[in-house]
Amino acid sequence: MTAGSRGDVAPYTGLGAGLVRAGHEVTLAAHGVFEPLVAGSGVRFRALPVDPRAELHSPRGRRLHDARTGAGKLVRLASMARSAADEMTAALVEVAREGDVLLVGGALGPLGYAIADGLSVPAMGLHLQPLHPTGEFPAPVLGTRSLGAVGNRLSGRAVMTTVELLFADAVRSLRRRYGLVSTGPRRGRRARPVLHGYSRLVVPRPRDWSPELEVAGYWWPHETGRLSQELEDFLAAGPPPVFVGLGSATVPDPERVSREIVTALRTANVRGIVQRGWAGLDARSDDILTVDEVPHSLLFPRTAAVVHHAGAGTTGAVLRAGVPSVPVPVQFDAAFWASRLTALGTAPGAVPLRRLTSGALSEALVGATADGRHRARARALADRLAAEDGVAPVLAALARLAP
Repeated sequence: MTAGSRGDVAPYTGLGAGLVRAGHEVTLAAHGVFEPLVAGSGVRFRALPVDPRAELHSPRGRRLHDARTGAGKLVRLASMARSAADEMTAALVEVAREGDVLLVGGALGPLGYAIADGLSVPAMGLHLQPLHPTGEFPAPVLGTRSLGAVGNRLSGRAVMTTVELLFADAVRSLRRRYGLVSTGPRRGRRARPVLHGYSRLVVPRPRDWSPELEVAGYWWPHETGRLSQELEDFLAAGPPPVFVGLGSATVPDPERVSREIVTALRTANVRGIVQRGWAGLDARSDDILTVDEVPHSLLFPRTAAVVHHAGAGTTGAVLRAGVPSVPVPVQFDAAFWASRLTALGTAPGAVPLRRLTSGALSEALVGATADGRHRARARALADRLAAEDGVAPVLAALARLAP
């Protein structure tokens, strides 16, 4: 079970397909708009209410851009998530009654665990970000500036407390509406296992984490289909283009951002493929093509670089492709992933959305495409990631959890 944007769902389609191949029966519970993502995977789908795209484009969702800090955005997100959690609870309880084990995405942690406890079924967490407190870095949704070991750890605890509070009403409703009694954490009970769907090569496992917190490796999305003929023709018509897309992120002024992107591509003297995404970007000319959804695994390896919003899923896709990138962090954990790309040497630096201009973006594009060191580092890291198997640790954890 998971909730959120496409990037909060797609990795679980690949993990689910891997579990199916190993002999498990798998159902993915996620927002109904994402049902096409499981096509052909062998994973069953159960739809949850709430359209996250509509929520982000609502007046309440647009107010996320008014916040200037990670903490401010988190407060606004909590308000949105609280009402969404109440809408989803009934569907989550219904599908959970059919399961032998609950695999809970990080976005639904407290509610998913409470449902598991109420049904007396085992559960484990599947996180796409390092959400648990550590002294090694601050909570990813609050920025990248270190607060020192104690401050970093406190920031992580503050975020986890906020997440627990936003689900508090939904958890309390489990007894009243559905007859489920969540016993909550009990002394002496073994800590719940949590596996993280990214590589230690990208984010090393914090040394102060407890043993039940594992880093499994990436869960690559299950992707089907092929590139359109129009896109194939564009790729064949010239040198590798730069891909520009902000995924499920929204922007306050898509027309302005689109103009800045076009000018930056032309100034950097590169061709471009611009993805509309949830931001509604649009750019057209002889050397720029605008597209809708495309399989990242098929397109990214054929590009000169990728400009992206630095969500966890897209960051993984870029690293898998072995191409340099220019992260344009918009909100939440994006600045954290952008900082990791820069530290790994696969990106020349980040261009945050609030500071995105054609000049800043074109300078970063030249750095990403002209400096061969970024591509070499990206290629070397991609080769090492290809040798990892993120599904195997989940299978092993399942065997321990429900032998």
